Amino acid sequence: MTEKNVKDFAQRLSKGEAPAEPTELIPAATVILLRDGEGGMETLMLRKNSKIAFGGMWVFPGGRIDPEDGAEEDAIEERARIAAAREAMEEAALDVPPADMTMISHWTPPPMGNRRFATWFFVTPAPSGEVTIDDGEIKDSQWLTGAQALAQHRAGEIELVPPTYVTLCLLSRYNSVAQAMADFVPLEPRYYRTKISACGEDLVSMWEGDAGYDAGEADTPGPRHRLTMKKAGGFEFDESGVE
Repeated sequence: MTEKNVKDFAQRLSKGEAPAEPTELIPAATVILLRDGEGGMETLMLRKNSKIAFGGMWVFPGGRIDPEDGAEEDAIEERARIAAAREAMEEAALDVPPADMTMISHWTPPPMGNRRFATWFFVTPAPSGEVTIDDGEIKDSQWLTGAQALAQHRAGEIELVPPTYVTLCLLSRYNSVAQAMADFVPLEPRYYRTKISACGEDLVSMWEGDAGYDAGEADTPGPRHRLTMKKAGGFEFDESGVE
């Protein structure tokens, strides 16, 4: 969800308008590439061209799953791995073996916007090689620790969509690639099926484990598993309701 999505959705809710009818989900995949840097574990972030989907956002390498990403009868997760590897090559010129990726999450967006990408998130140690962008679809790149990326977002220096923000919160807990992968490999992937609700002048993305999730009411008291998108700017992530 971009800042424009947040403002448009908040305006509709303030007028008492119902959310848009769900549009078709477009399968997509992204890969989080990790390396050990001087300041701790870093991940590759790419800035999208402002004229395409997620324009201007800083994201992990990724994109939609294309017909050539495996045979139609193949399992969708395997096709997602192939797509993520292809995108890493196309967007950053990095050769990432699909079999080396570990799935950590899947994100289903709320019914808003013309295009909704249901996205598989994979993580893997970054391969050797220099990052090269085409200055077309991708306009910039940088290796950042999770904490650095979150700090840049708070300062208004970079824009992030909620799945990227939440994933960076997770990455910020680790100091090394070995430590992170030791945790990620045995874990079951987490599925985020997003519901959106207003909370005062702010918007809240909620997921299972949040007290307001079932009813879709952010004001419901109780455990939290949510991202609050402030009208004044900035995000706040709270997963106190998740074991």
